[in-house]
Amino acid sequence: MSHDNAQLQQTLNLLEDELACIYAVSKVLSRSLNLKETLREVLRVLHEEGQLEHGMVSLLDGDSGDLLLLELHRADKLTVENVRYRAGEGIMGLAIEMDKPLIIRKLADEPRFLDKLGVYNPVLPLIAVPIRARGDEIVGVLAAQPPAELHLLGERRRFLEMIGNLIGQNVVLANEVASDKQELQKERDSLRRKVKGESGFANLIGRTRVMQVVFDQARQVAKWNTTVLIRGESGTGKELIANAIHYHSPRANNAFIKLNCAALPDNLLESELFGHEKGAFTGAVSQRKGRFEQADGGTLFLDEIGEITPAFQAKLLRVLQEGEFERVGGTRTLKVEVRVIAATNRNLEQEVRAGEFREDLYYRLNVMPIIMPPLRERLEDIPDLARFLVNKISNKQGRPLDIGDSAIRALMHHGWPGNVRELENCMERAAILSTDGHIDQQVIHLTGLDSHFPVETSSTTVKQPPKIDLDSPDLDERERVITALEEAGWVQAKAARLLNMTPRQIAYRIQILNIQVRQI
Repeated sequence: MSHDNAQLQQTLNLLEDELACIYAVSKVLSRSLNLKETLREVLRVLHEEGQLEHGMVSLLDGDSGDLLLLELHRADKLTVENVRYRAGEGIMGLAIEMDKPLIIRKLADEPRFLDKLGVYNPVLPLIAVPIRARGDEIVGVLAAQPPAELHLLGERRRFLEMIGNLIGQNVVLANEVASDKQELQKERDSLRRKVKGESGFANLIGRTRVMQVVFDQARQVAKWNTTVLIRGESGTGKELIANAIHYHSPRANNAFIKLNCAALPDNLLESELFGHEKGAFTGAVSQRKGRFEQADGGTLFLDEIGEITPAFQAKLLRVLQEGEFERVGGTRTLKVEVRVIAATNRNLEQEVRAGEFREDLYYRLNVMPIIMPPLRERLEDIPDLARFLVNKISNKQGRPLDIGDSAIRALMHHGWPGNVRELENCMERAAILSTDGHIDQQVIHLTGLDSHFPVETSSTTVKQPPKIDLDSPDLDERERVITALEEAGWVQAKAARLLNMTPRQIAYRIQILNIQVRQI
């Protein structure tokens, strides 16, 4: 065979090897979005299947514009860190500056070679090609040492350019994924800070002594991993206290998972809490993690815990005691570390005596009980609650809303069997019925509040609200006049008598204090 034919055959063999190598590299690049791990594997494939030694990938740093070494294939497996090249510095920097591939026929003869890494063979060639993405955008440099076959260097250079283009697309994709992940983490952290702020004890409404006791208990128990049982009537804010406990605990950065136990039958409740394996039942088309797994390391809030059946209570007791369970349809025992906060509006002691609730589960749950008082036992909190809810509805409706003292007095004469939830519904109805954004006594009456529930019921006598003191130092002159007008139904003569004034005096004050007189 002639010399030319031998070189041609060698080139054909090389092309065949390069085709197989490109296929292997493409499989590696589609395997993972971990850029360092992927590039490390690509350089290994180039070394073992492409006869390209000491492969190196350096990527451009967007901040400094320097080339930063990301991965290097070397026999000793040692990593090299903090190696960078400025534009025009060494072979790597020159490839960036010249924006074209460089072929060094013998590395020992190249004065611009810096040998920062100390791994390259000085008698072999070196090829450095820009890594391109999205057309001509350069994102880095790929370099490697081929065998000393000078007539094949052009083909080796073309092959490395193809590999560089494949790497470039992967670099862009990995950077986009990393950027999206960073944005999602920022958004997650921002939402966590927002939720934690909104769930703070400072944002919970309650000046009364009974509510201050609740807040003190919640603050104290938040420090520990103790199981908490929050008890109280529906609508008293049990979930708000559970939120506050979690977001002020050491678990605040971990998951807070909620489940209403009354909303599901036993079979679905078991699947929701413990998860299920694929094919465990009809419709289980894939494996699914349950709430306990989702809350691992965090907090699980079980609302309406008193509604679960005795049969399911035994299954729940095991995971509370041992921290382990099996998914529905599975045999592998899973262990979790979860803080449980439960809530109920039922009399569990009575149900234990009646045999409807397991005594051992009761004691497991009732480690730290917190009793939420009904709204009728803390009427003094109604003004603050009403104003808070009106502001909340104002933001929701996108219009200014305010509530007058006459409306608050009407609210304080109601029994509130539905507690704070009923108050919130009442405020939303009042906001809808208010044409000018002001909620007064007349608007409250339009909501039908008085016609549904009287102040006194057969089981509960509600305390009458304290009478407003017109001589209170907490009221300035304008507030004192408005309060008197509202107390008098906006009849100026009657308001004047309440303030020990003449009708002329109160009319003068209404004028100079810019009080808008309402027609009742």
